[in-house]
Amino acid sequence: MAENSLFAILLRSRWWISLAVAALIIVLCMALLPQEAKFVGSMGSLPFIVIGAMALKRQWKEPSPAQARQLLEVATALSARDFSQRLQAAWRAEGYEVQPCGHPAADWILSRAGKTTWVLARRYKAGSHGVEPLRALQQAADEAGAATTAYVLLQGSLSENAAALAKQHSIVVLQDRSLALLLSKAR
Repeated sequence: MAENSLFAILLRSRWWISLAVAALIIVLCMALLPQEAKFVGSMGSLPFIVIGAMALKRQWKEPSPAQARQLLEVATALSARDFSQRLQAAWRAEGYEVQPCGHPAADWILSRAGKTTWVLARRYKAGSHGVEPLRALQQAADEAGAATTAYVLLQGSLSENAAALAKQHSIVVLQDRSLALLLSKAR
């Protein structure tokens, strides 16, 4: 599915939006179509109902946007040690084994199902995140044979070059909603 197709956008949106579109289609069909075409016209709402159900299933246990903002605000107030412990607890809840990494380019090595992920989170409160830490993380992970890499970004944003590097090397950038979702799993 194309990233900016209507259905992809609706899958990323709140679930009720798809159901509202479906209801609008049904109401318009009932009001504007002749009697013999109302049922068939209303069937055009089925894809929106399915997308709404899929979005609801995905979002059922996720924090709402307000809860996500609150989780991120709480995380911002945490000390580095407490934030680190919260991240580790969240990854363990996801089924990862978390080990500290002795390499200067990464903080942890996550393992699950025989695959490893190298994670860097020590610059999570920086205002601007540049290319250097991402490049060092990727090189270290490649040398170690890690399957994936992840970069935690609580505040600030990636520079354009850093974002391009992350996309080029498939570095998972945990920020905003994805970081809030992860933090919601910490107990």
